[in-house]
Amino acid sequence: MTNIHLLGAPMEEGAGRRGCIMGPAAYRTAGLAEELASLGHDVVDLGDAQRDVVESIETEHTHLKFLPEVAGWSRSLHRHAFDLAHQDVLPIYLGGDHALSLGTVTGHVAAAAAMGRPQYVLWLDAHSDFNIPASSPSGNIHGMPVAFACGLDGFPDVLGKPLPARLDPLNVCMIGLRSVDGMERDLLQSSGVQTYDMRSIDENGVAKLLLPFLDQVAQTNGLLHVSLDVDFIEPDIAPAVGTTVPGGATFREAHHIMEMLHDSGLVSSLDLVELNPFLDDRGRTARLMVDLTASLFGRRVLDRRTQSY
Repeated sequence: MTNIHLLGAPMEEGAGRRGCIMGPAAYRTAGLAEELASLGHDVVDLGDAQRDVVESIETEHTHLKFLPEVAGWSRSLHRHAFDLAHQDVLPIYLGGDHALSLGTVTGHVAAAAAMGRPQYVLWLDAHSDFNIPASSPSGNIHGMPVAFACGLDGFPDVLGKPLPARLDPLNVCMIGLRSVDGMERDLLQSSGVQTYDMRSIDENGVAKLLLPFLDQVAQTNGLLHVSLDVDFIEPDIAPAVGTTVPGGATFREAHHIMEMLHDSGLVSSLDLVELNPFLDDRGRTARLMVDLTASLFGRRVLDRRTQSY
């Protein structure tokens, strides 16, 4: 049994389209807590985090969108993540756009450093989210959280303080990439992040890519944060995302990764991000994300109930 704490992050300011604010409610409506409880876990819903009030932030990058709002969310979620990481619980952050990881990932990195353990991040996403403000063509901050957590230069004072600890790029594994900006690609390739695009999955399968990373986490007694973006999945089966990129992970590939993560017993925290219910088809993307989360927490194929639509 795992003690799971759910925390909603109803934010949409980091993305280019409105609607992710409804994500936490959609996960709850789709029965996430009930599904996890049915697997024998103790589930506590903490409700939704509240954004800190940030009036303004000085920056030379005036194209960054909703910077004070994103900073407010980042400070709140960083604080929550740091506190939850010191408890005997596994937090699941219900997004909300991927800018929430500026707070969740940095909070867990800081906590891991305080514990004297390495923090690892598995980034399941069509995008690497490795832009810095100077490289971002859109100014949407949901494309920057990994670069921010790794301490790359050029960011404004998002947390209201220097990063307590930096995420080591060598401890980051990205799977499912298929849309990376030009300057972002250069930053990524020089960083040491482990990156696997969809061709890598086509040629090798997900197990061959993921197992060495999980072995690295286990051998170093690391903590593993998983960040699952809806657009990791093929948009034909997961349409409720504002940044659809064709050619994503299949139903079985996504479940296989979740099953491997469960078997490893290494996951210590989880982001579920970029669900935009406004773009969904009768809630099927929310239900798929709940199914994937259930696989991560031990549901087997034989446990699946037949669903009627």
